[in-house]
Amino acid sequence: MKVVTVVGARPQFVKAAAVSRVLRATPGLSEVLVHTGQHYDPGMSQIFFDELEIPAPDHHLGVGSAGHGVQTGRMLIALEPVLEAERPDWVMVYGDTNSTLAGTLAAVKLHLPVAHVEAGLRSYDHRMPEEINRVLTDHASQLLFAPTQAARANLAREGVPSEKVRLVGDVMLDAALWFGEKARKNSRVLSLLGLEPKSFVLATVHRAENTDHAGRFAAIVDGLAAVSSEIPVVLPIHPRARALVDGAALARRAPHLRIIDPVGYLDMVALEQHAALVATDSGGVQKEAFFYRVPCVTLREQTEWVELVELGWNVLAPPVSAGAVLAALRAALARGGRGTHDAAPYGDGHASLAVRDALLGLPTTDEVEAIPERPRRF
Repeated sequence: MKVVTVVGARPQFVKAAAVSRVLRATPGLSEVLVHTGQHYDPGMSQIFFDELEIPAPDHHLGVGSAGHGVQTGRMLIALEPVLEAERPDWVMVYGDTNSTLAGTLAAVKLHLPVAHVEAGLRSYDHRMPEEINRVLTDHASQLLFAPTQAARANLAREGVPSEKVRLVGDVMLDAALWFGEKARKNSRVLSLLGLEPKSFVLATVHRAENTDHAGRFAAIVDGLAAVSSEIPVVLPIHPRARALVDGAALARRAPHLRIIDPVGYLDMVALEQHAALVATDSGGVQKEAFFYRVPCVTLREQTEWVELVELGWNVLAPPVSAGAVLAALRAALARGGRGTHDAAPYGDGHASLAVRDALLGLPTTDEVEAIPERPRRF
């Protein structure tokens, strides 16, 4: 069996690292890795391949950045001849980026079946390009890997046939378990930044709804700057946001707000593990914070990961003003890690094995909680 895996952005590299490790260790199963080039900066791409031990892409499309329509169109043009030449049994896509949608559309136009990892997530905010990407991908896929009960329920409400859906757990938990220990042993980022464990806030901002809206972005940065007078804040800055920050002026006004270049996966994991609080608009970082039992403030109106809010580990804080952001951060710091500690909404860390089994047509459980303990094969 041949699987073509299409990735293009940091969160997909993390997920694919866990699944690819299993696929490539399975006799009779081969994987062809396609990198669209959606994230092309070395700090957002190559370092993740190196640290996550992902094989070099078999095809690198080099699409780069552009508007949503142009970028997706370029990906479609570049993907079609690759898929025609490879003729895989499955095309595997991850998450909700333009690479996800392009891989899906290119495959279905060639009558190739699509398997979607992280299916069924919904924010119900159709202003978000990610929401459009995930909905279209789900309804065009032949095999949908739901990470949670809520995701499976969303698909059922939308009429997706149940025989297409597998509740497998979250492959990001597989990666967190595998690489978390490696980060603890090998990362030196805390000492390089002069940080003590549980004595700083880790922040990330990258979604267009925040970086493309001057008022929202200013509210986030000003709120982070304000709280940095009480506790240091580390902000690895996304390339999209770098041009929006007057670094010199901010350094004078908020010397304890540390704006740094993007960090590799292992350093990011180490920062997440040791933060007192995570503030983010990223879906993946929300979950990683939960995996390491660090409280999180999500700088958005909604989240796809509703379980995190229900369990008390995540608080939504729409960035309507700097005062609102500051109040949310202060409240979360005061509350600390008081969420439910024994909940396991994302499975037991064997989602990648369940994905592999479903691709091969092997029986898989339809309840995450019932997945039996299995020895790790990677």
